Amino acid sequence: MMKQKVSFENDRGELLAGLLELPDKPVAYALFAHCFTCGKDLKSASKIARALTEQSIAVLRFDFTGLGNSDGDFSNSNFSSNISDLLAAADFLRRAHQAPTLLIGHSLGGAAVLASASDIPESKAVVTIGAPGDVRHIKHLFKDSIESIERLGTMTVQLAGRDFTIKRQFLEDVNEHRLEEKVARLKRALLVFHSPLDDTVSIEQAQKIFLAAKHPKSFISLDQADHLLSGGKDAEYVARCIAAWVSPYIPSR
Repeated sequence: MMKQKVSFENDRGELLAGLLELPDKPVAYALFAHCFTCGKDLKSASKIARALTEQSIAVLRFDFTGLGNSDGDFSNSNFSSNISDLLAAADFLRRAHQAPTLLIGHSLGGAAVLASASDIPESKAVVTIGAPGDVRHIKHLFKDSIESIERLGTMTVQLAGRDFTIKRQFLEDVNEHRLEEKVARLKRALLVFHSPLDDTVSIEQAQKIFLAAKHPKSFISLDQADHLLSGGKDAEYVARCIAAWVSPYIPSR
């Protein structure tokens, strides 16, 4: 197995940083979208990528605009820019290796892969982990600041112990998206992971995704896991389930 640091431009000319994990003989490529304000190097994302690579699935994970090692200003990003960043990542894989067959997204990244899947024609399967079925749900993370953001146009909020600047344009953008309509037209196999104990994105949000989707679709409850899959074996379990579930949609080894 091999790890490659990669970079590619998004549609705004900003350079996005990625990490491509390659097995010796990849049978398929997966694109992983990280959670809101997280990054490609989140421990659970690393574990999932490594476990999938052991199953001969190459994985590209990258930092969204303004996060991690990627260029750009986070305060100018939004859900729409996440989608365009994902499409840029898919295009990079398409040009440099092979377009992604499998799309995986964690939290708001899961919503982004659902929204972008139809624009990645080579994709056959989509996996969400702790994802919202309504992107407006993300606003509850800074609900006490929403009135000030709308009035002042911008405000610094604390998320997971770090300061982030949220602008009015972010709120306006999430209000425009109707994810359930996208899910209803997905036309791809779907696997939904969610924990009933998730206190960041409620399990009712997973229900929205699952009910909106058409078959083939599957739901796996993560029982005691938290939102970030920080428990010792949670990420490995998710990866093993993904590898088994996706096998009908990728070439055999």
